[in-house]
Amino acid sequence: MLSNKSILITGGTGSFGHTFVPMTLAKYNPRRLVIYSRDEMKQWEMAKLFANDPRVRFFIGDVRDKDRLSRALDGIDLVVHAAATKIVPTAEYNPFECVKTNVIGAMNLIDACIDRGVKRVVALSTTKLAALPTFTVQQNLPQISFL
Repeated sequence: MLSNKSILITGGTGSFGHTFVPMTLAKYNPRRLVIYSRDEMKQWEMAKLFANDPRVRFFIGDVRDKDRLSRALDGIDLVVHAAATKIVPTAEYNPFECVKTNVIGAMNLIDACIDRGVKRVVALSTTKLAALPTFTVQQNLPQISFL
C-alpha cells in the first residue's frame, strides 16, 4: 500500500513522525515522503537525519492554513495526520488554540484532501485529550471540575 507512493505526514517532526518516517522509508520504499510541520527548528534537526535520502522532503506549514495544506498535497497519494495539540495542560490553558489545531485543522486537511484527490487519509488519535478538562475559576469562586 505504501510502496512507491507519495506520502505526507502532518506533524511529522513529532514523536510519531520520528518513528514512522525511518520505518516507512526502510520497510515500504515510498516514492516521496513529505514531512509537513510548523516547527522550523524540528524540521532542520530532522532534515540532518535524512540529508542523503532524496525521497524525504520538508514542508513548513500549519494545518490551520488550508491554502498551504492544499499546496503541500500536490501529487500526494496518502496522508498520515499526526498534527495535534496533545499536551493536556497546554490544551486546557489554550482551549481555542487547541480547537483551531485539532478540530479546524482536521477539517482543513479533509477538505484539502478531497479537493486534491488524495486517495487515503489515516488520522491518529490520542487518549491524552479524551479526559474532560478541569477548569479553575479565578477570583475566589468555586473550582469547577468535569468528571
